[in-house]
Amino acid sequence: MTQQSTATVTATERTPNRWLILAGGLLVQLVLGAVYAWSTFSKALHAAPAFELSHVQAAIPFECAIGMIFIGASIGGKIQDKSGPRVVGLVGIVLYALGTIIASFARDVGDLWLLVVGYGIIGGFGLGLAYIVPIALLQKWFPDKRGLITGIAVGGFGFGAVIVSPVAQALIAGNPDFEATPTKVFLFLGIGYLIVGLLGASTFVNPPAGYTVAGATTKNAPVKAGPARDYTQGEALRTPQWYLLTAILMIAVIGGISLVSQAASTASGVSGMSGAQAAMLVGIMGLFNGGGRMLWAALSDKIGRMPSFIGILVILGVSLLALPHATSPVLFYILAALIYLCYGGAFGTMPSTAGDFFGLKNAGSIYGLMLIAWSLGGVIGPLLSSALIGTTPEGNYVLAYSTVGIIALVGAVLPFLTKNPQRKLQRKP
Repeated sequence: MTQQSTATVTATERTPNRWLILAGGLLVQLVLGAVYAWSTFSKALHAAPAFELSHVQAAIPFECAIGMIFIGASIGGKIQDKSGPRVVGLVGIVLYALGTIIASFARDVGDLWLLVVGYGIIGGFGLGLAYIVPIALLQKWFPDKRGLITGIAVGGFGFGAVIVSPVAQALIAGNPDFEATPTKVFLFLGIGYLIVGLLGASTFVNPPAGYTVAGATTKNAPVKAGPARDYTQGEALRTPQWYLLTAILMIAVIGGISLVSQAASTASGVSGMSGAQAAMLVGIMGLFNGGGRMLWAALSDKIGRMPSFIGILVILGVSLLALPHATSPVLFYILAALIYLCYGGAFGTMPSTAGDFFGLKNAGSIYGLMLIAWSLGGVIGPLLSSALIGTTPEGNYVLAYSTVGIIALVGAVLPFLTKNPQRKLQRKP
């Protein structure tokens, strides 16, 4: 495409179609979001005679996967900003699928290390590489609706467990061999992840130079065309706002993932759901995880980013405090849905918030580093909740979820302290 030096590329003139890239991003995020089906496998690994993993043992592969996301995202974001998104997305998908396939060769408790290395380290690193790509990329293609579009993109991540959890449960329950060795299911899932993920990542390409969309506005940005300027990664790290935003995200992760990692066993332990009912809960809650990412992201375009985070953390905290007292399955579903909505909402709202604060040019590297909040929260939350629940059959759910609920409520103070640095820049003469 040729263009005059003073011209811009508009949404109607550019190729490829930005909606196709959005569809590709959704496919990638659906595949990656399958990581949230882990509690279905965790519960199966508790029961399988060859494994009989404790709550803490069963949480380790998942913790490693979430912990590796930051490393993958920070590296992938920097490479994406310099070399383009497609290669990062493709490599990330390959590693994620490979790690899942490696995990399928674990046959008993002595092979726990295979789950940790495959599902956790290799899969988690690939997950981080691929995850950051559509988030940063789609903000560039959709400057007119950044909050909503990033919410839709990461919403796909939340919906991944909706598909994988019931499929995995059906495979395990329907085959005595899989029931005895649940890890064998990972082979089929890994192959599926590879096919679907590569299809999605193949669509990734940056918009052409000068690309704009008529009518692009952002409520939280200081000017209608977007942020006052683009920060480099180093400049963003020298602002207090980067650390405040990272802390907000980490606290939301700790609160939400404490339930995500223990959802199936908590549903059985608190409200008496059967294994099949608990697996169904995990799948259904994925809808709220994905829906929350879109809902809160779109809402933040209307009411502002910081008011949205206040609402997210307050609702999350109150729901966590009430959850261990929800002996009725209906009430448990309602509270779990609120927790998943808010947990997903933090991921749906933070990318556009970072874009408002620091600009889009280096969004991959800046937000990629911010995902250290996901890794830290993803380790702290499951480890804290599993340790506090304990090893007894009845489990100390009151202590576990009251603790993380209080953490979320205390964290609701942080959005009051977080001001957009771009507004200060605009006020300068």
